[in-house]
Amino acid sequence: MRLNQLLQRLEYTCLQGRMDIEVAEIINDSRKAKEGSLFFCIRGAVTDGHKYAKEVAEKGAAVLIVEEPVDVPEHTTVIQVADTRYAMALISAAWYGYPAEEMKIIGVTGTKGKTTTTYMVKSILEAAGYKVGLIGTIEAIIGETVIPANNTTPESMTIQEYFRRMADEGCQIVVMEVSSQGLMLHRTAGIPFELGIFTNIEPDHIGPAEHASFEDYIACKGRLFRQCRVGIMNGDDPHLEEILKGHTCKVETFGLSEGVDLRAENLELVGRPGYLGIRYTVTGKLNFDVEVDIPGKFSVYNSLTAIAICRHFNVETEMIQKALKAANVKGRVEKVKVSDDFTLMIDYAHNAMALESLLTTLKEYHPKRLVCLFGCGGNRSKLRRYEMGEVSGRFADFTIITSDNPRYEKPDDIIADIVVGMKKTDGKYVTIPNRKEAIAYAIHHGQPGDVIILAGKGHETYQEIEGKKYPMDERVLIREILEEDQEKAGR
Repeated sequence: MRLNQLLQRLEYTCLQGRMDIEVAEIINDSRKAKEGSLFFCIRGAVTDGHKYAKEVAEKGAAVLIVEEPVDVPEHTTVIQVADTRYAMALISAAWYGYPAEEMKIIGVTGTKGKTTTTYMVKSILEAAGYKVGLIGTIEAIIGETVIPANNTTPESMTIQEYFRRMADEGCQIVVMEVSSQGLMLHRTAGIPFELGIFTNIEPDHIGPAEHASFEDYIACKGRLFRQCRVGIMNGDDPHLEEILKGHTCKVETFGLSEGVDLRAENLELVGRPGYLGIRYTVTGKLNFDVEVDIPGKFSVYNSLTAIAICRHFNVETEMIQKALKAANVKGRVEKVKVSDDFTLMIDYAHNAMALESLLTTLKEYHPKRLVCLFGCGGNRSKLRRYEMGEVSGRFADFTIITSDNPRYEKPDDIIADIVVGMKKTDGKYVTIPNRKEAIAYAIHHGQPGDVIILAGKGHETYQEIEGKKYPMDERVLIREILEEDQEKAGR
């Protein structure tokens, strides 16, 4: 593609070289540079791409996109921009032929609920006959192809490649999670979002590697609402006004409070052995009853968000009801059938805030016992271990402390830290370092009316030990345990 075509939506200055040249590929990894490449000099957390300018030019790169002048041969074209990440997003869109403009793009942002909401939306829209692509924390789904995710919101080059593949596959709609990091780093710049969704916001992702402050976190989330046609917002969130600061979109609201456009009323918990759900009535712009097979108030918010989105695609009420009843998200309060007497679930809750939210939700169903199995990741803050131990000790009736991703630490050392927090409470617990043995213990000691939650791993299918990821899927472990039990019983 011609360089001037790639730059047509971008403000830039040509520092040297020719504009009428052909670009063979676009890259942001200096190791991939070859004849005719266009290379983005990105300032990253670890290294600065400007340092590799001379190296990629010597490999034959035809164009460098920079934020500052670089010392390269005269025949290399150098384009200066204000922000190379922003430029990468717009140039990537041009490279792939602006595929987002061929589909309706739905962006979902918020501290919690993004993943579940996107899957619910996909479920409803597909039931209505639409072909839907998905990009999120767990995976990207393009037709029959499933690509495991590294980031909630991938780099802009990857997003635009996925969009191109989705458009070519005949997708009419894409639903994607939009993280604050993705917005801050311009990964979604230039995407014409049809709908922008705000689920909620709580202090999270604050730190040197992420956001400097809660105010910065809010400001980054708010960028989505200067980039979408319609903003669909949680009207109950106390920070809504701050999120909407400077918005340019039409605004619609949902929630449980009066005055929102789409409201959930008459909430009723539904619980029996092996099943936890919730039902409610939608009122306002739509009016009908809903039951969701995922427990808790947060399920009302997630499903209500999905309904607010799908209303824009004229989905029939009956299809919404059926699709929400069948919606199941891997590793998000995911029920796994092991007994008719008690309920076992898998969830990704891997910090104190998420674990407390999960356990308080499950306690509302008044289980005979609430049993929590979890561990903590190695080479991460010890504070998280103390906090999670304390939360489980306070809210669970019994805790099974085990290993998560120990990384370069000893599992016993991590467990000892969790126990420090646990001992601040009167909570009963046992420590079983081997996760499969811990899960087997939970199943074998399950009592009628129990709710057992396996927390921390969720959708993950590996365990990271000393730099290597070993296959470990809790669903597989449960199946193996049940099969081994059958074999023993048959002897």
